[in-house]
Amino acid sequence: MEIWRWAFIGILFLAAFVVKIEAFKLGRSQPTERISGSAGDVLEDDPVGRLKVFVYELPSKYNKKILQKDPRCLNHMFAAEIYMHRFLLSSPVRTLNPEEADWFYTPIYTTCDLTPNGLPLPFKSPRMMRSAIQLISSNWPYWNRTEGADHFFLVPHDFGACFHYQEEKAIERGILPLLQRATLVQTFGQRNHVCLKEGSITIPPYAPPQKMQTHLIPAKTPRSIFVYFRGLFYDVGNDPEGGYYARGARAAVWENFKDNPLFDISTEHPTTYYEDMQRAVFCLCPLGWAPWSPRLVEAVIFGCIPVIIADDIVLPFADAIPWEEIGVFVNEKDVPNLDTILTSIPPEVILRKQRLLANPSMKQAMLFPQPAQPGDAFHQVLNGLARKLPHDKSAYLKHGERVLNWTAGPIGDLKPW
Repeated sequence: MEIWRWAFIGILFLAAFVVKIEAFKLGRSQPTERISGSAGDVLEDDPVGRLKVFVYELPSKYNKKILQKDPRCLNHMFAAEIYMHRFLLSSPVRTLNPEEADWFYTPIYTTCDLTPNGLPLPFKSPRMMRSAIQLISSNWPYWNRTEGADHFFLVPHDFGACFHYQEEKAIERGILPLLQRATLVQTFGQRNHVCLKEGSITIPPYAPPQKMQTHLIPAKTPRSIFVYFRGLFYDVGNDPEGGYYARGARAAVWENFKDNPLFDISTEHPTTYYEDMQRAVFCLCPLGWAPWSPRLVEAVIFGCIPVIIADDIVLPFADAIPWEEIGVFVNEKDVPNLDTILTSIPPEVILRKQRLLANPSMKQAMLFPQPAQPGDAFHQVLNGLARKLPHDKSAYLKHGERVLNWTAGPIGDLKPW
């Protein structure tokens, strides 16, 4: 069996030499394949002219001053809330006349409260969000006419607007009651989960485009690593007994394949991390505390076929990006069979996935570049909002009608911010 597997790898890598492996820099000469039909068309939609967005002008304590206090927020995986604000301020979809707006955006940086290690603390976020909503509902009439049904908020926390990094506590909290009618733009996505409400737009986490571009290697470099992963397998500090972190999936990867020559896996994060991904055929993208991680973005950008191990995950821009065709999905319970699953994929299927990943539009949709570019993640968010128009009549409340309960939620959330 081992001889057969190594023969398979040899054939695969020989084919990889023949096919030019994609590169990050868009427009570079490379083999590519476009998704035919609606998926490719939607991915390349232009939202300009299809919607107008009014950006509330909030006091700087909700955004700019928070960022000034800790500039690290510009580079962490939750930074989409900052860059989306900047993008909208100069976007052609922005309107200064709220009467003609289709959507209203409240620029609030709820994840920019970091520990010394750079991890976001969500504990102030609910009070901060409530304070901002109280402000816009008092100073403008637009929130009150729909109670947020024509408003959207970026909530890139681990579990979105549930505002906690531990799933059990996030479920206990639930989505902040004042956001129940709004459209949430969030990185967290899992079917049948209390922290993902219907109508939300799932986005990729932020990954710095310029940083990735500086780590490019020659496009013809062969992919000599079969399976690649760097990251935690256990979280002893937060899950000392094991089995809860990543629902045991990462632990199963380590226990079953730490000595398997096909698997280049480790907890060490080398300086060649990005280069190694460009040398790999498959990149593992298992769940951690939440089902999503930046590895998904990195894998797509570097043309490494993402192996998605997160049951019921809702992936970014799933109505536009054909994840089933560019990735491999493995159920958490099937992790012990991961080697068999991956070595059983025919070389021609692998090569097609690589060609699809080489499509510049596929990569662009996963990035929040500065400045913005056509088809990037900013535009995919706008496309998602445009596809939700026109608003249903039920979005608009009768005069004096109220649906939301302003006193609902944990007592601590009701304290002033």
